Amino acid sequence: MAIQSTGKTDGAHDPDGLWRFSLEVTTRDLPSLKGMMSSGTSPLGPVTPVMIPHLANDTQAARLKAVGTIRTLGLLPVPHFSARRLPSKAACETLLAQMVTEAGIERCFIVAGDPSEPAGPFADSAALLATGLFEKAGIRVVGVGGYPEGHPLMTPEQGWTVLQHKCRDIEARGMTPEIVTQFGFDAQAITTWLMRLRERGITCHVRIGVPGPASIASLLRFAARCGVGASACVLSRYGISLGKLLGSAGPDQLITQLEGQLADAHGPVSLHFYPFGNLGRTMDWIGQRIGKG
Repeated sequence: MAIQSTGKTDGAHDPDGLWRFSLEVTTRDLPSLKGMMSSGTSPLGPVTPVMIPHLANDTQAARLKAVGTIRTLGLLPVPHFSARRLPSKAACETLLAQMVTEAGIERCFIVAGDPSEPAGPFADSAALLATGLFEKAGIRVVGVGGYPEGHPLMTPEQGWTVLQHKCRDIEARGMTPEIVTQFGFDAQAITTWLMRLRERGITCHVRIGVPGPASIASLLRFAARCGVGASACVLSRYGISLGKLLGSAGPDQLITQLEGQLADAHGPVSLHFYPFGNLGRTMDWIGQRIGKG
C-alpha cells in the first residue's frame, strides 16, 4: 500500500485514503516535533494537517507561534478555536487575522470547549460560527466535532441535529465542513455512526479519532474525561484487559478492524491521531505501521 499523509478530503472511501492521516499536537509538543522533523525521522508528509488544541494555559502568543512553527516545518496548521475560552469577538478576530497573515492558515477547528461557563460571548461553536469571522478571514475548511459513542451532554438525536445544522451553516457560508471525531476504542461503533451520518445526508470528509500508543491507565483516564465508552467488552476488542492495567496499548487492532469494515458507503474518511502527551511514541508507531505497507 502506498501510504502518505495529505490534506485530501474529496472522493469516496478508499483504503489508502484512511492513511491520509492528521495529528493533534499541543504547544508543549512543538520542540519534540521540530526535533523529529529536522532529524528526518518523522513519518509526516509535507501537507499533513496538524491540529493545535486550544488549551486553558495557552496564551495567544503561544498559539500564534505554534501555527507559525508548524507552517515553517512544511506541515498544515489547523488551530482550534474553543468558543468558551474566547474573551471577546474582537480577540477572536485579531488572533484569526494574525494566524492568516503570519502562517497562511486556511483551515481551523471550532469547538465549544471544556469550561462550563464561557469567558466571553460564545456559549458554543455554533455561536462562534455565526459571527462570520471565519469566512471573512478567508478560511476554506472548518472542522467540527463528531461523537461516535455519544456526546456526554446531548441525546443522540440532539447530537445529530446540532451536527447537521453546523455542517449546513458552514456550507452556506461558502466553506467546506469536515468532521473530526472524538477518539474511541470500538470499530463497530465508529462504522455504525458513519453509516447513520451518511444516511442523514452528511457527505463531508471525516477524520476518525484514534488514540496513539499510551499506558492503559492514561487511556482510561482520558476516556473517562471525554465520556468515551470503555466497557470490558469494548476494551478487550481493542486489546486491553482490565486485569492488566499496568501495561500499554496501541491502536493496532482498532485500525485493522476499521480497514476491514470500511466501505464506499461510509464515505471519505481518514485517521486522526491523539498522542495524549506521547508524541514520540505515536510518531514511531505511525512510522512502523507505514513501513508495513
